[in-house]
Amino acid sequence: MWPNRRLIDLLKIEFPIVQAPMIGPVDTDMVIAVAQGGGLGSLPCAAVTVEKAREQVNIVRQRVSAPVNMNFFCHTGVEPDPQREAGWRKRLSAYFAELGLPVDAPSTVANRAPFGEEMCALVEELKPEVVSFHFGLPEPSLLARVKAAGCIVLASATIVREAVWLEHNGADVIIAQGAEAGGHRGMFLTSDITTQPGLFALLPQVVDAVKLPVIAAGGIADGRGIAAAFALGAAGVQLGTAFLRTPESKVSGPARAALAESADDGTVITNVMTGRPARGVINRVMREVGPISADAPAFPHSAVALGPLKAAAEKLGRVDFTNLWAGQAVRMGGEMPAAELTRALAASALARMQQLAG
Repeated sequence: MWPNRRLIDLLKIEFPIVQAPMIGPVDTDMVIAVAQGGGLGSLPCAAVTVEKAREQVNIVRQRVSAPVNMNFFCHTGVEPDPQREAGWRKRLSAYFAELGLPVDAPSTVANRAPFGEEMCALVEELKPEVVSFHFGLPEPSLLARVKAAGCIVLASATIVREAVWLEHNGADVIIAQGAEAGGHRGMFLTSDITTQPGLFALLPQVVDAVKLPVIAAGGIADGRGIAAAFALGAAGVQLGTAFLRTPESKVSGPARAALAESADDGTVITNVMTGRPARGVINRVMREVGPISADAPAFPHSAVALGPLKAAAEKLGRVDFTNLWAGQAVRMGGEMPAAELTRALAASALARMQQLAG
């Protein structure tokens, strides 16, 4: 019944719906639920240890026999710049004082490590059905090992040139990430966020430029959006924001409230939270310091100084310093269980496509 079955057949899933691998909100509970609903569950592995990633994959496999996606980052690591980080803390000093914290308060923010030897060895050990990459692809020898392990490789593109590069360099599936999407921009051949196209301009151009299956990502949160993506040539969709308020999401109570209250103009692309452009619900620090600030240290070091502020504010029930990554369809997110939501999205999309065809 799906007009394009390339992704369904390649990944061996019931529905062409990929749950986005969102660091923080997603753990094994959501991945298992989405798999039970017929979609592809994705584990965010860029901020966990090898041991934790192994544990999570094993938990998923104990509960479901469906494919699992392990997601990694491929950014170029940048060493901390003590002078710039000291300047960043000084820029945030009024917030430290307001919350009664010393400006040099220690942070426990997890590092966002690029895909390397240890994680590659884990992929070879676990052989997940799918491995996805953000910010390009790993260096060729690592990618060759991933593919030799039998993994299908997904990777994100924000412009056509990136999609073509990914096809030529070993990706099996392209994720076309429009400007509407929540979270970090997957850009790696460009750094100009002002020129990033929206999904429905980007998607057909990517479909025309590559021979690989294309997954649409950005601003899709219901059956109408899925049907529209397929009308433009997509073989599947990736949704993240739609799952943020499901029971399986690890988003906190205050964050859920902020997400529920956010409107279509309630998100912005900012570098303040991590040092790299990402779309999220506007919070106090984005509004007062950014949304784009030249003072923010390079990714991921901007998050270090914000760590103590985030923890202290959240204890007070506030999300002033919490990165609520979400796309422009945030208001359309569902609150039903993730498995039920996955099935409902698929049914709604199929009904819409049948209606349009008839």
